[in-house]
Amino acid sequence: MSSQITTAFVQQFSSNITLLSTQKGSRLRGSVDEESVTGEKAFFDQIGSVAAVERTSRHGDTPLVETPHSRRMAVMSTFEWADLIDDADKVKMLADPTSVYAQTAANAMGKSMDDKIIAAATGTALTGKAGATSTSMLAANQIAHGSADLTIAKLISAKEILDAADVDPDITRYIAVSPAQISALLGTTQVTSSDFNTVKALSQGTVDTFLGFKFIMSNRLSKSGNIRKCFAWAEDGIKLAVGKDVMAKIDERADKSYSTQVYYCATFGATRMEEAKVVEVNCDESA
Repeated sequence: MSSQITTAFVQQFSSNITLLSTQKGSRLRGSVDEESVTGEKAFFDQIGSVAAVERTSRHGDTPLVETPHSRRMAVMSTFEWADLIDDADKVKMLADPTSVYAQTAANAMGKSMDDKIIAAATGTALTGKAGATSTSMLAANQIAHGSADLTIAKLISAKEILDAADVDPDITRYIAVSPAQISALLGTTQVTSSDFNTVKALSQGTVDTFLGFKFIMSNRLSKSGNIRKCFAWAEDGIKLAVGKDVMAKIDERADKSYSTQVYYCATFGATRMEEAKVVEVNCDESA
C-alpha cells in the first residue's frame, strides 16, 4: 500500500457564490405612497377637512369657508454603493462574482430605503410653508408597551385609533413588526384558529393579515432595550419621495487597471403625511 497516495487527494471548490442571509430589497416601499420628485427637498401640499354651512335665511350672504392648507417636507438623501472586481481576481475564481456584487448592492439600497421610511413613520415631521416647523407623533397615537409584546388588544387599539380619526377603511392598512411580534401572535388562539383567521398561520407559521392590517416583518425597526417600536399605518399616511430611482452601472475602469466596477446609486426621502394615519405600537420583547 502506497504511503504517498495522499498527494493525489483533491479538494473540490464550488463554482457558485452563495449570498449570506440578508434582507432582499425594500420590504416597505410597496406599502407607502410613492411620488417622483425633483430637487434636494420635496414639498407636499395638503388640504384639511371642512364643514358645510347650513342656510338659515332666504337671500342671505354666501358663506365663505376658510379651507385649511398645510405642507409637509421630505429631505432627499443620496445613497451610493460601489466595489471593484480586479480582472486578476476573476481568473483566480471559479465563478465571476459580478452578478452577486450587483445583487448585494441592490439589497443594500433596499435596506437604506426601509430605514428612511421607518424613521419618517414615527419621527419628527417637517411641516409649514418652508418645512421649518417640527411636528411630533400624537400622544394619543402611541400605544404603550404595557410590559407585553404584541397582543390582540394592541391591534384592536390601533384599529380603533385609525377608525376614530375617520381614516378611510378602503385605504390599505399595514403594520410593521419584528419576528418576535409574529411569534407572540402565533401563540394566541384568535390568530391561529381558522374560526378567527385564515389557516395560513397554522400551515405556514406566518401572519399575513389580521384585523384589517397586512403584516410586514422587518428586523430594521428601532429597539431601545427590550422595547421594539412597531407601527401601523394607512398607505397614504407615509410618503416616499424618489428623486432618482436605483441606478446600476457595471463598467470597466481604465484608471483601475480595467477592473470591473459595480456601482449603484439612488436619491430618496420620506415623511409622515398625517399624524392621524400612523399609530406607534410599542412592544416588550422580554415579556
